[in-house]
Amino acid sequence: MSTQIEPGLLDADAGPAVGDNLTPYTVGELARAVKRTIEGAYGLVRVRGELLRVKRHTSGHIYLCLKDEDAVLDGVVWRSAVSRLGLIPEDGIEVICTGRVTTYPARSSYQLVIESMELAGQGALLKLIEERRKKLAAEGLFDSDRKRPLPSLPGVIGVVTSPTGAVIRDILHRLADRFPRDVLIWPVAVQGATAAAEVAAAINGFNALPLVGWPRRPDVLIVARGGGAIEDLMAFNEEIVVRAAAASAIPLISAVGHETDTTLIDFASDVRAPTPTAAAEFAVPVRLQLLARVEECSSRLLFQIERSVAFKRSELQALERGLGNPRHAIEAHAQRLDGLEERLEGARRNYFDRQAQTVGTWGARLRHPLQQIQDMKRHLETQGRSLDAGFRRSVDSAQARFQRLGDLLESYSYRGVLKRGFALVSDSAGHAIGSSTDASPGTEVSIEFHDGKVGATLDGTAETPARSRAVKAEAPKSGPQGRLF
Repeated sequence: MSTQIEPGLLDADAGPAVGDNLTPYTVGELARAVKRTIEGAYGLVRVRGELLRVKRHTSGHIYLCLKDEDAVLDGVVWRSAVSRLGLIPEDGIEVICTGRVTTYPARSSYQLVIESMELAGQGALLKLIEERRKKLAAEGLFDSDRKRPLPSLPGVIGVVTSPTGAVIRDILHRLADRFPRDVLIWPVAVQGATAAAEVAAAINGFNALPLVGWPRRPDVLIVARGGGAIEDLMAFNEEIVVRAAAASAIPLISAVGHETDTTLIDFASDVRAPTPTAAAEFAVPVRLQLLARVEECSSRLLFQIERSVAFKRSELQALERGLGNPRHAIEAHAQRLDGLEERLEGARRNYFDRQAQTVGTWGARLRHPLQQIQDMKRHLETQGRSLDAGFRRSVDSAQARFQRLGDLLESYSYRGVLKRGFALVSDSAGHAIGSSTDASPGTEVSIEFHDGKVGATLDGTAETPARSRAVKAEAPKSGPQGRLF
């Protein structure tokens, strides 16, 4: 490979005399010149090395380093090229990268812009697969208790494989020979950059189908691919495929490659088949063999039923011989029943005779109802007279007590005082005026006598208690009714 460098870049070694005549570069001009030179010389290269410091940026770009025992080379995978890599970059794996060398003037460094990537040799692939197997096994994805038995006779079989290869034809042919079933085919790429994603999407898609209707969820899945090199089978070693197989709710049969080929999906599947044809044999039984087995079971069942009936018949005959004549046993019981009937009739007559005698005895002791009625009538009349006398005494006693209480109440009443010539003076509110200090001139009062009330208005001044006593002493001279004030 020839390398061309622009004139002037090597003239710096010519000595001071030559350097005096060189045109000086700016830093940017020199950086761009170096960039053009390197990109022109190394426009397409393949570099082998071990991946180091792999970092996926939020922008989608992948930054990494390639190293060997002598040097370290920076590398970058632009977002548009990530899907075309063919594998997922991881630290520690040895790869061969194809791309172009360019510079990064901002840091005066150079880097490899990677367009594609592949594993360097079968040993690196096996190392990657083993490390991935240990990682997934530690998560429990390969545990035996996760594996489920296959259905004995599935109604619908789902197949994930390439629609154009010989694998699907072998599977359909074997199913038709053994036991024809409905088959749903999910076409996928079985190798290449998109194979892993398509296989995982197919497994998840079958699990997402409804349980009823059409198309419905299959009863068993077959993930199949023909044989090939280890690089060709790498899609079935990817984590996305292994995790989809482990999470499948449908029992899954893996049939990838030949019998000697082993991929990570074989560890996560419920059953591993050595070939796609064997997977079809695992999925369904042989119809003729199944019919023959049903016929055999039917014959054995009929034979057992006939033997059981014959045994029961002979057992019944033996019991019949041991029982004797049933008529004799019935006659003995009939005679015993007649004796019990006679005893029952005699007991019945004796019982009724005793009951009649008891009734007669109690009847003789009873008095005639008319006599009982007359005695009760006389008793009621006596009680009635006693009740009337007691009631009259109670009424008279209550009346006398009421009269005494009335007289006593009348003796305490102020009206008796009024009848003796006194009067009750009250104000307009009905309150009694009992003292001269409670009355003032001009107050309207009501004077109550024993035979009625009259209204009055107070006038003059209040008399002293001494004058009041004098007025009271002279009161008899003015007439039969004295003055109050």
